[in-house]
Amino acid sequence: MPIDAAKALAAEPRTGEISWNSKDVQLYHLGIGAGLPATDPDELRYTLESRLHVLPSFATVAGSGSPGVISGLSMPGIEVDLARVLHGGQSIVLHRPIPATGTATATNRIAAVYDKGKAAVLVLRTEVSDADGPLWTNDSQIFIKGEGGWGGDRGPSARLEPPAGAPDRTVERSVREDQALLYRLSGDWNPLHADPEFAKVAGFERPILHGLCTYGMTLKAVVDTLLGGDVTRVRSYVTRFAGVVYPGETLRIRMWPGEGSVRVAVSAVERDDAPVLADTVVEHT
Repeated sequence: MPIDAAKALAAEPRTGEISWNSKDVQLYHLGIGAGLPATDPDELRYTLESRLHVLPSFATVAGSGSPGVISGLSMPGIEVDLARVLHGGQSIVLHRPIPATGTATATNRIAAVYDKGKAAVLVLRTEVSDADGPLWTNDSQIFIKGEGGWGGDRGPSARLEPPAGAPDRTVERSVREDQALLYRLSGDWNPLHADPEFAKVAGFERPILHGLCTYGMTLKAVVDTLLGGDVTRVRSYVTRFAGVVYPGETLRIRMWPGEGSVRVAVSAVERDDAPVLADTVVEHT
């Protein structure tokens, strides 16, 4: 079996230094669709270095996407075909606002390995701290098709009860044809998002958008729509990737605000509201 769960869980964490600057932040923001309209003061907070704030989902690419899905799959006990890999879910816990320029220590490890029968699920955890203390914790849930069935722990369910009633707010965000090509410059070089032939081998009609790009676009929509554009109010953000997005499509983002949190559901407009993000919660102050 290509996955040795015991070996993966027992492996020593990998620790290294990561750094980022305002250019990295600006590139990430552009990659998730910021900057339209280009002269809008609210958008300039994402694109102009003199006003720059950092959307918390930047944590998924800080340090050129380290550890990223691909590098996480090189951990001890794991040897898989990249064409079988899908990003199943993502969570971020913010310990304090992310600075526009920084140097930090990232500690990466396999936090869990689950057997879902037809697939294995890896939980890749990254804990990041700088000289002033913890900054954020990332968990990536990675599905590896065809690698389950060894009788291991199935793990917890990520499914939540659907939000009650109609959403309080609904917004739509267009995905540009070149969105994946721009987003991948922030560090996720998986050819699934750029190479048509690789996408076909993986079972898709054409390259798909990074799940983490949809993740960032959705958080930006929530921050701008319900949190007054204040990125520092976000405390945590979790989602399950329920379906793919193709560049050129439109995201429909539904929001149900509550006390200290927002439930969110995202779908693809052009495919009869096919689910894209589910079980999505933004916790905030």
